Amino acid sequence: MRRNYLYMSSIVLLTISLSVLAYVSGKQSTPKPNSSTPYRLSGPYVHKNLTVFLVHGSDSVTGHNFLTLQEALAQKKVMVFETKSVNELAIQNLSTQDVYVQAGDIVRGGEQDRMISVDFIVPPKSGRMPIAAFCVESQRWNRRGNEEARNFSSSSNSVSTKSLKLAAKRSNSQQEVWTNVTDTQAKLSKNVGGSVQEVVSRSSLELSVENDKVKETTAPYINALAGILADKTDVIGYAFAINGQVNSADVYASGQLFAKLWPKLLKANAVEAVAELEKDAKAEAVTGEMIEEFLVASERGKVAEKEITQRVRLLTREDEQNIFFETRDRANKDAWIHRNYIRK
Repeated sequence: MRRNYLYMSSIVLLTISLSVLAYVSGKQSTPKPNSSTPYRLSGPYVHKNLTVFLVHGSDSVTGHNFLTLQEALAQKKVMVFETKSVNELAIQNLSTQDVYVQAGDIVRGGEQDRMISVDFIVPPKSGRMPIAAFCVESQRWNRRGNEEARNFSSSSNSVSTKSLKLAAKRSNSQQEVWTNVTDTQAKLSKNVGGSVQEVVSRSSLELSVENDKVKETTAPYINALAGILADKTDVIGYAFAINGQVNSADVYASGQLFAKLWPKLLKANAVEAVAELEKDAKAEAVTGEMIEEFLVASERGKVAEKEITQRVRLLTREDEQNIFFETRDRANKDAWIHRNYIRK
């Protein structure tokens, strides 16, 4: 009897210890037994009106190191060419690595700044390939300053609001993109205390994001959240909420790819949080359970498929509340590379 008592006491103590450990370590969330998500969440990590949860999981594509568009342009391993067509550019990979381009990436220069409108994989030594884009600068059709008009010099920013992503990825509308650029500029101007439109090109979203007042206002968000990946080896994505409302999530087949994209993604989220900041407003806390339900529900919508290139296939699921985009790579046994979840 005493042995059984000791055994049961040990089990109780172990259970209490594990509960305390989970509470102290953080803000950990694991999927419920009946949840269909394969991910584990950690968080929340909060700064002002921006709430972030990290998505933990195993790499589904291993031994494959993509270059991002940002680093490929910086290293001059890829060229993005002006075509004088508002909604199509050309891209060429000069390197021996695959280059991953994400929908929403802004390329700066040319005769108009553009945003890439589809996820895209540019194979090694590709030659020139067409790539779909939208203009995020409506009042210029010439060289700007010392920038090169025939090609694009950099891609350090991504479109910074959910409405812009939906205008491009769901509505496929250039007019909606322009309208949402104007709306974003107006919201930013209001919340940073001055115009974010630059004289050299007042319609440029890229220049507004790089405005000194915007950078000053977003810096606290970035400083507070940039390091949350540190010492974590299994993070493959994240989800976020603004003003207490679930916004979006991005999950990748490779933790290495996500880590390289994280600074650019966080910068865009900080810009959106500033644009949507409601001073003195109090929002309800966002929970891991809310994020899990969002991820699961997003993958249950009506399905549609689209071939982007012979290599890249896009799967979309949509219902009344959510839209889900999954980019698949036929060169990797049709494995998914990127999953983007958006609460409409």
